[in-house]
Amino acid sequence: MIVVALAVIALIALYLYNVRNFNYWKERGIKHDKPILFFGTNAKNYLQQQSVSESIVEAYWKYPEEKAVGLFRSTDPCLVVKDPEIIKRILTTDFNMFYPRGLNQQKGHEIEPMLRNLFFADGDTWRLLRQRMTPAFTSGKLRAMFPLIVERAESLQARALAAAAAGRTLDARDLMARYTTDFIGACGFGLEADSLNEDDSAFRKLGAKIFHIGFKDAVLAMLKDIFPQLFKSIHTLQRIEGELTDLVKVILKQRNYQPSGRNDFIDLLLECKKKGVLVGESIERKKADGTPETATLEMDDILMTAQVFVFFAAGFETSSSATSFTLHQLAYHPEVQKKVQEDIDRVLAKHDNKLSYEAVKEMTYLDWAFKEGMRMFPSLGFLIRKCVGKYTIPELGMTIDDKVRVFIPVQSMQNDPKYFDSPEEFRPERFHPDSFDTAKLKFVYLPFGEGPRACIGERLGHMQSLAGLAAVLSKFTVEPAPETVRKPRVYPKSGIVQSIDGGLPLLFKERKITN
Repeated sequence: MIVVALAVIALIALYLYNVRNFNYWKERGIKHDKPILFFGTNAKNYLQQQSVSESIVEAYWKYPEEKAVGLFRSTDPCLVVKDPEIIKRILTTDFNMFYPRGLNQQKGHEIEPMLRNLFFADGDTWRLLRQRMTPAFTSGKLRAMFPLIVERAESLQARALAAAAAGRTLDARDLMARYTTDFIGACGFGLEADSLNEDDSAFRKLGAKIFHIGFKDAVLAMLKDIFPQLFKSIHTLQRIEGELTDLVKVILKQRNYQPSGRNDFIDLLLECKKKGVLVGESIERKKADGTPETATLEMDDILMTAQVFVFFAAGFETSSSATSFTLHQLAYHPEVQKKVQEDIDRVLAKHDNKLSYEAVKEMTYLDWAFKEGMRMFPSLGFLIRKCVGKYTIPELGMTIDDKVRVFIPVQSMQNDPKYFDSPEEFRPERFHPDSFDTAKLKFVYLPFGEGPRACIGERLGHMQSLAGLAAVLSKFTVEPAPETVRKPRVYPKSGIVQSIDGGLPLLFKERKITN
C-alpha cells in the first residue's frame, strides 16, 4: 500500500513539475499552441518528424499577425520573435541582456568539453575566445589562405569532370561537402584530407559522423531538455570526442606545440596558448561599483580541441549546404545560370583565366546568386538567444524572465512576402545595391547573424563558397538529373544547421568555351 501511495505521489510530482510553466504565455497574452505533457509544443521535433527550423517556420505562419509567438520546448517557455525592431534589440541594442545562445543548459566546467567553443559557449568563455580569435579572420589572413582554396577548387573541377565524362549524376551536396572538408583540412589543420579523390577519406567520415543524429542521440537530447540536471554528465558529442581529441594531439605533437608558420587555425590556437591566460572584462559579473570584474581563461588542449571541433563543424556543414542549394536553384533557372557564367567568364578573362582572391571579389552577379540561395534556404534556419534577467519588450508590452530562450526565425522572415516580393522566385537581382533596402532588411536577412555574436568566419565562408561555385560554373553547366526533386524536403533530424533529405543530385555537363 505504501509503495502504491509513493508511486502515486511520484507521478503527481512529475506531472506538476512538467506543467508548472504551461500558463506562462497565456498570462502574458502571447499566442501559442496548447502544450502537452513532457513534449510541450515540441513533440514533432523530439520525435524526429520535423527539424527545429521547421517547427519554428510552422509557428511563424500559424500566427501571421503576431509580433511574437510562444513555444514550449518540453517545460521551458520560448519565444519566437517576428518583428525586426525587437530582433534589433535582442541582437544589438540590448545585447548585454541576450549574450548567451542558450544551447547549453549547464555552466562553466559543467559544459561537456566539445561544447566549450566559440559557437556554443556563453558568457566569459565566449567573450574571451571571441576577443582572442577575431584577428584570425581579417582580410589579410583570408587573402593569404586563398591559394589553398584555389588548389581545392581545382580538385573539385577534376571530380566533376570525371562524373560529366561518364554522364553520371553527382550529389551536389556531397560534392561541395568534400570540397569544404578538403579546404578546412588544409586551412584549418595543415592536412591533406583529399576527400575529393578518396571516397573513404577519414576526414570526410568524421564530418559525416558529427552531423549524424541517431535515435539514441535524439532521445538523449530530449531528456537533457526535460531533465537537464539529471542528464548533465552525459555528453551528446561523445561519439566523436575521442577521435577528434586524438587528431588534435597528433597535429600538436607534429608541430612540437609551437606555431609552424602555416598561418592555419591550429597555428592561431597555438599562438593563443603562447600568449598565456586569456584576460578580459567579465560580461557576467560586476563589482559593487558597477564596473566589470576581470575574467580569465586558460587555453588548454581540451579547449583547443573544442575550437577545432566548431571550426570543422561550422565550416563544413554551413558552406556545403549553401553552395549546393545555390547550384540546385541554378539548375532549374538556366537563364540565371547563364548570367552567372557570363559574370565568371568576364572576370576570369581579366585575370588570365585563373581564380584568385581579387577575381572572386569582382564576381558581382555570382555573389548576388549565392546570397539569393542563402535567402531561400539559410544554413541556419533560426538564431537563438537566452535572456539573462527580467526584460520588458516594449513592442509587446510584456516582460520575460531570466533563462527564457528567444528564437529568431531566419528561414521564415527571409521567405516572407512582407519583406521579399514573390519570395519563392530565385531572383539574384534582389541583391543589386539599388534594390536591396539595407535599412529595412538589416534585421530580416540574417544568414550569418548580426551583432557581437554574428558568425566570426563570415568572410572566410563567403569567399570559400564563391570560389567553389566559380570553379564549378566556369567549367560546367548544372542541370536537374532524372531523380532530382524540384522542391526538396528538409531533413527532419536537422539540428542547428539545416540539410536536405536525400541530397541534391544534379547532372554536370562540361562547357565548351570558345574565346
